[in-house]
Amino acid sequence: MAPTAAAQERAMKFQEVITKAMNGSLSWWQAAEILGVSERTMRRWRRNFQRNGVQGLHDRRRVDRSPHAVPEGELKRWFRFYRQHCAGYNVRHFYATLKREQGCRWSYTVVRRALQVAGLVRKQRPRGRHFMRREPRPCLGELLHIDGSRHRWLSRCPDQWQSLIAVVDDATKRLLYAQLSESESTHTILTALAAVVRIHGIPQALYSDRASWAAVTRKAGEPVDRTARTQVGRALERLGVEHILAYSPQARGRSERVNRTLQDRLVKELHRANVTTLAAANRYLQAEFVPAYNDEFARTAAQPETGFVPLGAVNLDGIFCHEESRTVQRDNTVTLEGVRLQIGKQPGRATCAGLTVVVRRHLDGTHAVWWGPKPLGRFSAQGRALSREPLVHAATQEVAA
Repeated sequence: MAPTAAAQERAMKFQEVITKAMNGSLSWWQAAEILGVSERTMRRWRRNFQRNGVQGLHDRRRVDRSPHAVPEGELKRWFRFYRQHCAGYNVRHFYATLKREQGCRWSYTVVRRALQVAGLVRKQRPRGRHFMRREPRPCLGELLHIDGSRHRWLSRCPDQWQSLIAVVDDATKRLLYAQLSESESTHTILTALAAVVRIHGIPQALYSDRASWAAVTRKAGEPVDRTARTQVGRALERLGVEHILAYSPQARGRSERVNRTLQDRLVKELHRANVTTLAAANRYLQAEFVPAYNDEFARTAAQPETGFVPLGAVNLDGIFCHEESRTVQRDNTVTLEGVRLQIGKQPGRATCAGLTVVVRRHLDGTHAVWWGPKPLGRFSAQGRALSREPLVHAATQEVAA
């Protein structure tokens, strides 16, 4: 290995001082004092100089490359991969991609320092130690975070905005659900919760911000109206799930950090995969991104028990829906948000006019009208009566006590 410039300059200084001592211009103890070494070390350097000349004065530790350094070919491969495929990635994201696609066996620190020396990423000041204000819940499913992040997720369509609905488990940091949609709404939130409950079971608590789907706030800056329920609040109450509302971004620190990571990584990976539509983006999310994210960030819960309650015989279609009470008109119709539903003739009744019924719009867009436990009809999204298939009895739609 070739010595560094500093090592060569040091050897020349040693040569000058040792030559003067050998000529008698300096005593050996004076030479040792000038070089800042002991007399014993001074004798050793003199022997090296007499045997090998200036080459014997080189410090073998000061070389351009260590014998244990990453091979130059490997470094060039990293830099080429970064420039061609991962430009703009932060180091941790690039390292995860490098391991997954290139089989990198070197440590994260080695890769980070190589990118910094090459000028591909900037050095960042350490932010100091992060103190956790609240310990994570010990069990999977004990507390879930749900949030919608509005962003330009499809960088190849820069004029379009989308919302990413994400559900994260507090105990394991596992991403349980991630889906892109046109906007964050009651329908997208109910869809996300229904998907999580069907796969994992009923969680014990849900943490969210105070968006319009989560709480009713009469005036900006005022506390939420606990007496008024949203559709999501009604569904969570039916399932027995505690709904915890955050009053500041700092209180939602974990979901905010997840959103920052997703905005940094997902946008770049969708760009690299040439994704231009929501459908393709959601397929990429489920098949590629979410499994890789959980492999890297998910951790084991402090306790092995699960906090999810088994779903049992609960019919989620009657819970995760838009539900309102209506009074049947004289022409046996009810209206829900502009869609008129014509109730057919019911056995044993001359008319349904005057009845107080429950009208539900399900996640698939269809409607249903219930009078207590009795179904009065099913309808399409446009209000057309569907075939008289037996509906699930309303009693099965409640969670058993």
